[in-house]
Amino acid sequence: MNKNHSQRTRNLLEYDNALRSGLTGHLCGVDEAGRGPIAGPVVAAAVIFGDDVYIEDVFDSKQVTGKRRNKLYEEILARALSYGLGIVENGEIDELNILNATKKAMSLAIGKLIETPSLVVVDGNFYSNTAVEVKNVIKADEKSFSVAAASILAKVTRDRIMCEYQNTYPNFSFSHHKGYGTTAHIDEILEYGYTDIHRKTFKLKAVQGVLF
Repeated sequence: MNKNHSQRTRNLLEYDNALRSGLTGHLCGVDEAGRGPIAGPVVAAAVIFGDDVYIEDVFDSKQVTGKRRNKLYEEILARALSYGLGIVENGEIDELNILNATKKAMSLAIGKLIETPSLVVVDGNFYSNTAVEVKNVIKADEKSFSVAAASILAKVTRDRIMCEYQNTYPNFSFSHHKGYGTTAHIDEILEYGYTDIHRKTFKLKAVQGVLF
């Protein structure tokens, strides 16, 4: 057991427990994955835990290895009191813009919970919901156990979706770059053009004048 990781996890739990102390109901953590990519969906997750759940290594998904994330994903699903996933595809992202699409994904995730939360803690500073009290917290995935768990569910879910797209679009390395605007991905666009899962409103200087 990594003592630093153990303490890190306990710090996140202490943060959540402090929030629970004033609640009569459930605390819910919400986070998203996929705001920045130029292809694929944006995915949000909402997670509610019982007061006594401890899962070693839960932290901001970007700071956990892929192998460990996948193991944590399964453990989070098994031990969550309730969870929900919200997915908004690229076409709707183009229609709504990425900010509104992310808000919709979060609302979809919360709406799929079988338990009703009293407080929703969200990573960021932009979410609101008239049906439930919301606490927006910058870098909440590094502060709240529930939000960190949600970040893992969202990222693993989205990564798996993008890996599946690798089979549909074999000319694109979606299993590697996950739709982010890497040099390799831009080179693929320049050679093969946009696919049906690209976000057309995400303009890239590298492809302007070539594809438009």
